Amino acid sequence: MKHYEVEILDAKTKDKLCFLDKVEPNATIGEIKSMFHKSHPQWYPARQSIRLDPKGKSLKDEDVLQHLPVGTTATFYFRDLGAQISWVTVFLTEYTGPLVIYLMFYFRVPFIYAPKYDFTTSKHWVVHLACMCHSFHYVKRLLETLFVHRFSHGTMPLRNIFKNCTYYWGFAAWMAYYINHPLYTPPSKLYGEQQIRLALILFLFCQIGNFSIHIALRNLRPPGSKTRKIPYPTKNPFTWIFLLVSCPNYTYELGSWLGFTLMTQCLPVAFFTLVGFIQMTVWAKGKHRSYLKEFRDYPPLRSPILPFIL
Repeated sequence: MKHYEVEILDAKTKDKLCFLDKVEPNATIGEIKSMFHKSHPQWYPARQSIRLDPKGKSLKDEDVLQHLPVGTTATFYFRDLGAQISWVTVFLTEYTGPLVIYLMFYFRVPFIYAPKYDFTTSKHWVVHLACMCHSFHYVKRLLETLFVHRFSHGTMPLRNIFKNCTYYWGFAAWMAYYINHPLYTPPSKLYGEQQIRLALILFLFCQIGNFSIHIALRNLRPPGSKTRKIPYPTKNPFTWIFLLVSCPNYTYELGSWLGFTLMTQCLPVAFFTLVGFIQMTVWAKGKHRSYLKEFRDYPPLRSPILPFIL
């Protein structure tokens, strides 16, 4: 059995960082990262990007050396991805913040509103309903992070946690300030109750749908695997939207926040919904393109996020 010689160069300077002798042909990039880590302890595997070309895409950990377009002396290029943090830690942090922050405004802790309103409660029932819905949403997200989601990548750059938390925590504070404000005005009395009930139905329907999609996606990927498959509808009616949409989890997420916007009739909530929709559309389009590229038999009728529209 022939062995490979592997040299790893710095992608920026082209300096030689490491030379590995007698590497097995069935060695994976993940194993090569571990070998590289032994000679450079400061760059743990999750922090490494190994490429065939200095400006190319990162190779996957499961890529096998003998299946790559390299000779018996393989040259790879290394880039430092920076300090990494687990996806689970990021999700738990960015979702716990809105839950706690919103409740602080709901209970009107001191230094938020005028002193005379400290620890008072709103006279509007929709304010209490909105708090229950908001809390339910983020408790659901926390539980899904712990028990449902299976992440294809174990880590992300540490800097992302600051960006993500600024987004989620900031919007939660902005929304909560106005919804729980002593001068908050609920939807009009004429059609207000019907509007709030309709909004609650839409919110709960989409929350159940979002959870159903997450379960369906989880069941596509065995534990510890990075296998990708085409998601199809299951016996659960909430998953039948897969017939028309590639990322129905985002479709249901949008529906939930539209319901919350209709319920609270609050401009900051509407703005959060709009910004979230724009970001989810970017993610959905990227995932849709990835599906089309990876699977030749991918259903042609599907749109990224909105059936027949977007």
